[in-house]
Amino acid sequence: MNSDAVYPLGNKAKILLSSVFGPYAQDDEYGSRKINPMELYHNQVTRVQGVFSLRMFHRSFGLLMIQSNLDAPCTLLDFPTLERFVEELRQNPYDIVGISSIAPNTGKVKKMCELIRKHLPQATIVVGGHIANKGGLEKIIDADHIVKGEGVRWFRSFLGLDQDAPIRHPEVYSANGTRVLGHTLPVRPGETAAMLVPSVGCPLGCNFCCTSALFGGKGKSINFYETGDELFEVMCGLEKKLFVKSFFVMDENFLYHRKRALRLLELMKENNKSWALNVFSSARVLESYSMEELVGLGIGWIWMGIEGRESQYRKLASIDTRKLVQKFQSHGIRVLGSSIIGLENHTPENIDEVIDFSVSHDVVFHQFMLYTPLPGTPLYEEHKKDGTLYDESAFSVADTHGQYRFNYRHKHIRDGQEEEFLLDAFRRDLKINGPSVARLAKTLLKGWLRYKNHPDRRIRDRFAFEAKSLKDTYAGAIWAMAKGYRKDRPMAKKLELILRDIYREFGLKARIIAPVIGIYLFLTMKLEARRLARGWTYEPRSFYEKNQAALALERAEAPARQNRPYQVSGVKALSPAPSPAGNRR
Repeated sequence: MNSDAVYPLGNKAKILLSSVFGPYAQDDEYGSRKINPMELYHNQVTRVQGVFSLRMFHRSFGLLMIQSNLDAPCTLLDFPTLERFVEELRQNPYDIVGISSIAPNTGKVKKMCELIRKHLPQATIVVGGHIANKGGLEKIIDADHIVKGEGVRWFRSFLGLDQDAPIRHPEVYSANGTRVLGHTLPVRPGETAAMLVPSVGCPLGCNFCCTSALFGGKGKSINFYETGDELFEVMCGLEKKLFVKSFFVMDENFLYHRKRALRLLELMKENNKSWALNVFSSARVLESYSMEELVGLGIGWIWMGIEGRESQYRKLASIDTRKLVQKFQSHGIRVLGSSIIGLENHTPENIDEVIDFSVSHDVVFHQFMLYTPLPGTPLYEEHKKDGTLYDESAFSVADTHGQYRFNYRHKHIRDGQEEEFLLDAFRRDLKINGPSVARLAKTLLKGWLRYKNHPDRRIRDRFAFEAKSLKDTYAGAIWAMAKGYRKDRPMAKKLELILRDIYREFGLKARIIAPVIGIYLFLTMKLEARRLARGWTYEPRSFYEKNQAALALERAEAPARQNRPYQVSGVKALSPAPSPAGNRR
């Protein structure tokens, strides 16, 4: 399926790249699941937080990377409806159609391939993403090429282009449609982080990690930018184009590449850059840096694996993760901790202790996932060898997303008990630690108080930038949340103490504006609660974008393009507002 042949038209080929079609947060014949929306946070992190849940969408970053690095005319259709996908096929004679997906969406990819064969019978179909690790996929879907691993080099090779040409980084924000307390945040320049992808894969290679498996497994990763100098140049470009001061770093273990990170720190100091970096990193790697280095780099948010008490992962060996989290958050570094429910040693008898241990970290955000063997991972191969995997006729691939049930026979947890254990973990975290948005404000305030008078202006400016909304927006949100918890006095008291500390620091302005904003947010919370009670779900908007080669071809051919609502910087976008439904990648 992965031929080394070069496509005959080379860089003259017309290419369509697409994510799987929506709607997503619903139960349907193609594999969408209401329990598994496209929203990363609401799906896996703030799942049970209701009106307090953080809602947002993230683009298909892999497709954006591929499109940005092809000289051939390439159109990207991100989050289309099925009807919109068909319309695109019928109206445009594409030579190649590429689809990116995860395994739970196998049914959607199968349908899309059928539609391509119907409407563009001569087109070459390329399928990639995590779905490529699924065994026997070639017998399920009608595709010409199933591509495992990194797609930029594959597509360049397929089109006869230079595989090793420098990587052009796409200019895109990390999130869109951000919504909380029933209010959709307005899009303002600089308010949202830019997406930054330095590398793919993870050299640590945990046995359950499908990302590591996709890019070669343990010890393997692909660096798009080898040096701090290269990365700094990309970041300067994103800063200038998108007017950003912060970056969401899509790299499984960014700080693992120590030489690159420390060189970036040198350049940030030399050029007086007060950037904020949101990163993924393992506990052991984090401990190898001093707090001065982390703060200097602008590390303000960390996604860190906690996994579980007595887990056997080397990255956590002899590390007190609770103390580590406490240290980071005392410096204003927000931690998103990731815990696993259903490790080999978890039993119905000890699961309360397991959950209590995770919840005791009091991280700003907490992801809980089921221990799930996904195709391509060592964990999957282990269960396959043992004969403990459920056949897909008994457990649909659409349900192997880590938020429902095990796709195998667990040694100790049976009969779907894991579903309630997972929900109990989310509920306990909310009950004990409160809404994540409140924890976020509390941690931001800690950072501001510690560093507002730092001798280095670059450090002061970064913390001022991150804390600037504490005196108004966050104060109003805490006010509204305290009102919402008025029947739960212990939690209301916790929230009132955070608000008191904000008042103490920011004075009269905060005291005046908090109730004003708070009353508005309290009303939007009530409206949101009614929507949710009626079954309302949230869908991402669709994006329709052409690269420069596609735009040039369009101008040359002068086609009759109609019904395109608006165009910005060569990017055509459809469906500017989210629709009331749901989602999934």
